[in-house]
Amino acid sequence: MKKPELLAPAGDLNRCRTAIRYGADAVYIGGQNYSLRSRASNFSMEDIRQACIFAKDHGARIHVTVNMIPHNDDYEGLKEYLCALQDMGVTAVICASVSIMQLVKEAAPRLEVHCSTQMSVTNAYAAQFLYDRLHIDRVVLARECTMTEIEKLIMECPVETEAFIHGGMCANYSGRCTLSNRMTLRDANRGGCAQSCRWQYHLCDADGPVNEAMFTMGSKDLLAAEWIPNMMKAGVSSLKIEGRMKSEYYVASIVSAYRHLIDELSASNACISEERMRYHMQKIMCGENREVCPGFYDGIPNENSIIYHPNSDADVNHDFLATVLSYENGVAVIQTRNPIDRGQKAEALCPNHGDRVFTIESMQNESGEYLEAVRVPMTILHIPVPFAVEPNDIIRRSRTICE
Repeated sequence: MKKPELLAPAGDLNRCRTAIRYGADAVYIGGQNYSLRSRASNFSMEDIRQACIFAKDHGARIHVTVNMIPHNDDYEGLKEYLCALQDMGVTAVICASVSIMQLVKEAAPRLEVHCSTQMSVTNAYAAQFLYDRLHIDRVVLARECTMTEIEKLIMECPVETEAFIHGGMCANYSGRCTLSNRMTLRDANRGGCAQSCRWQYHLCDADGPVNEAMFTMGSKDLLAAEWIPNMMKAGVSSLKIEGRMKSEYYVASIVSAYRHLIDELSASNACISEERMRYHMQKIMCGENREVCPGFYDGIPNENSIIYHPNSDADVNHDFLATVLSYENGVAVIQTRNPIDRGQKAEALCPNHGDRVFTIESMQNESGEYLEAVRVPMTILHIPVPFAVEPNDIIRRSRTICE
């Protein structure tokens, strides 16, 4: 049983490096053109070059999204862009247009072509067609596939498969929604999705609102950790986390948690106890901001997969306490992100280490004053940490988790 690739998102160069440091085998990013999630695509050409260098130094790979649905004007400069990506050392491009797939093979043949989930491939016949006609290298399966369908599809699929395991779910077949186009004139399929399904709405009839509370039409986030053993046994090649607009803390926390889960599953032939799976799922939830569901893996989702209630600030994750700036003689210099109190339990999230818990016994500001609490983000503090930490490691609130 081959160990699958862990594929992580990154919205900028810093988050790309964070994903790789915390265990991603590959990272998918977007340039400033030709990509969905254009607001999250902050990579200049030089940033992409630096991402490729960092990835190569750490044995990882860079995939670039070229997954917009192009109109005629969008092809200007595309060939040159693809050639530049190839020369920089990008491993693969993720495409949602057959014409772009064909152009990649002609202009930049060293780039792998991965068929985007925007193409909604839900069957082996589509994968076979794309392989025969366009020689694609990987199919990113539609998020609307059940586990049973994936198992059958892979048996007949001529190329590698990639499946989502975590993150936001589209309320429609992925990439087929035009709510944003109609409501905001921002083209959802050309990088401008306003996520209209996550807005809050009143339900009205001819006489006005019929509901007191506002609601959304958005789906709960996908959490498919329990289905990873099935995916590994079925032969899924890459396990993908969604979230190029997510924070550095989200990337570090989610990637780290899935890295540990996949490694444990790989070492145990994809067979771990219910207690261990529950432990890993709790670790994953340390970085999550929304309610979660298993998506389509167990079958067609029911009403419990939709967020009907109003959004609330209570759902926001405040576990991210600080980032480490330096460490010397048992004292860490940190920069805060959320409120911190003296005496609280904290956890150091460090690459290549298990999560280590300690108590914040004291806090000093830059003037040397001892503080009981800090409520201002980006405050510089000196705190004792009983083990070595490194710059860019993350300090987060410690939760009680069952082993």
